[in-house]
Amino acid sequence: MLPNTTSITQVEVGEPLVEIKNVDKFFGELHVLKDINVTIKRGEVVVVIGPSGSGKSTLCRAINRLETIDSGTITIDGELLPQEGKELAALRAKVGMVFQSFNLFAHKTVLENVTLAPTKVKKMSKADAKERALALLERVGVKDQADKQPAQLSGGQQQRVAIARSLAMSPKLLLLDEPTSALDPEMINEVLDVMVKLSDEGMTMVVVTHEMGFAKKAADRVLFMDQGEIVEEATPEEFFTNPKTDRAKDFLSKILNH
Repeated sequence: MLPNTTSITQVEVGEPLVEIKNVDKFFGELHVLKDINVTIKRGEVVVVIGPSGSGKSTLCRAINRLETIDSGTITIDGELLPQEGKELAALRAKVGMVFQSFNLFAHKTVLENVTLAPTKVKKMSKADAKERALALLERVGVKDQADKQPAQLSGGQQQRVAIARSLAMSPKLLLLDEPTSALDPEMINEVLDVMVKLSDEGMTMVVVTHEMGFAKKAADRVLFMDQGEIVEEATPEEFFTNPKTDRAKDFLSKILNH
């Protein structure tokens, strides 16, 4: 049984948490998101897949405004995504983000990395933040590394610390942008195992990944993107056994036959 300090409220998948409506995004002349419409429900795991350059990471980063959008709206828990300032900072505190490159603070210990935001942003006492951080580090399997610097850890351990750091803020939503793509093959599973556990506990997640095994195992829904569009949306079973579009069939034939 997980400690109470780290429990994630079990929720019925159903109520909308994120609503993305008619979103467009340009990088100069390049139209990277084309009229995106998606609703992500509480407790749902949505996996976004597709070829490189299809707009997956841009979509993920737009959800907490690390990328601005040119038109359309994004609401989280009924609130429109703020433009900037304190409101945006408050919203980002509710949305955890895990990057492909870990983004840990190199000169802080693992424990300090995980306690920093709760003490600074949530004004949690140092004692409470430490207790919660240690429970989270235990949960992702790296509690014994708490006093080390990130550079002393393997890539898989660093990414698990990054996940613990995101969970320390008790987010409503966790965004994971290719969280295993910088890892050696033997480290990928240790991170995917943590992600599967989170999905089992009812954490709402949007995961951009090339790991089809994770998509099959943990996703409630797969979004397939190509050239800035959501081309197909289906359950993992439907998508992997009976893709509807030629673009999805072509993509799957290339990755599943290697």
